[in-house]
Amino acid sequence: MDLKTVYLGLELPTPLVVSASPLSQQLDNIKRMEDAGAPAVVMYSLFEEQIVREQHELDHHLFFGTDSFPEALTYFPEPDELLTSGETYLDDIRRAKEAVDIPIIGSLNGSTLGGWTDFASQIQEAGADALELNLYHIETDMEKTSTDVEQMYLDIVTAVKRVVKIPVAVKLSPFFTNMAHMAKQLDVAGANGLVLFNRFYQPDIDLEKLEVVPRVILSSEHELRLPLRWIAILDGRIKASLTATTGVHAAPDVIKLLMAGADVTMMASALLKYGIDHIRHVEKDLRLWMEKHEYHSVQLMQGSMSQIKSADPGAFERAQYVRAVSTLPKDYKIF
Repeated sequence: MDLKTVYLGLELPTPLVVSASPLSQQLDNIKRMEDAGAPAVVMYSLFEEQIVREQHELDHHLFFGTDSFPEALTYFPEPDELLTSGETYLDDIRRAKEAVDIPIIGSLNGSTLGGWTDFASQIQEAGADALELNLYHIETDMEKTSTDVEQMYLDIVTAVKRVVKIPVAVKLSPFFTNMAHMAKQLDVAGANGLVLFNRFYQPDIDLEKLEVVPRVILSSEHELRLPLRWIAILDGRIKASLTATTGVHAAPDVIKLLMAGADVTMMASALLKYGIDHIRHVEKDLRLWMEKHEYHSVQLMQGSMSQIKSADPGAFERAQYVRAVSTLPKDYKIF
């Protein structure tokens, strides 16, 4: 079975890419991912806000009180001897590139246009083979329109593409008035790939402590349907590579997404739940399914059931809703 595919211009032996997660914070894990058959790894995300906060805290602790006791300066290390998370991140990319032969893709979440471009350049210089722009942004300004928000995203992509030569993918949320139009605009702006979709981690309320707390919930296979729909709709309509990164847990998920038009699929939650060696099982099951159904290559599968090639294009749109509701199991209680 030929599992080769191309993502962001990178030729990969399989479509089973590891998406950004805490797993890639450890070099040994990245080595294990390569050994398990991962064709590429997206590094954990670098957040500009975290770096800015660390720099402010560092300045405060290094220089607090030194205006009263100048000699105290001699007791502190030089600032360049202390690493921020940004410097650690770049070092992690360099070490990963030295340790493995598979492509390493940086993941960046900026908060200012200058931050996006500065860190993108540094990630490229550190040796990353590609860059994923993690556009994780919650807009709360009531004066900003949807056009303002979309233009901000386009400005980020345009600015980053201007300063780096490596391929750039954009990891998006599905919350746009017209997702198809936004995808087309990003494609025109130069995005080499679209990663669908970003999962916003929603806050919760602790009823005992009466405070807002974060709740991290791993994805489930049921979340696969949202990226599957949009990959199927976009396949053949834009030049950018397409990949799904939500709800990919097993070989059937991979197969469905490839048929919808994905160039690769990405896993994180499944690896956190089942372990890094889960990649081997998914690849084995993918090969077995392809052999049973006489698919000799991944390329034969890719896009074979996208909307543009479907005998029933409406299946990916609203018309399918009526049919779905009418097929509810009879034992469901409908009042």
